[in-house]
Amino acid sequence: MPPPEVRARLRRADGLTQEEVADVFGVTRVAFHRWETGAAKPRRRHLEAYTRLLKGWARKHPEAAAGSQLAEAG
Repeated sequence: MPPPEVRARLRRADGLTQEEVADVFGVTRVAFHRWETGAAKPRRRHLEAYTRLLKGWARKHPEAAAGSQLAEAG
């Protein structure tokens, strides 16, 4: 999982709010905010999907993923 600042940068690069992403996952914005900031870790079913989402954003927005493991995994 990339650092919190990269997670937020990737989401913003895709033009999405925390609320919009939280709605897709079926969680509150506060819960998603905690994932994004590293204050909490998503449960397994959400963790796998969130990781896939971050990897997809990193491929779509390599400039936003710069300096993270996602950028190197390409």
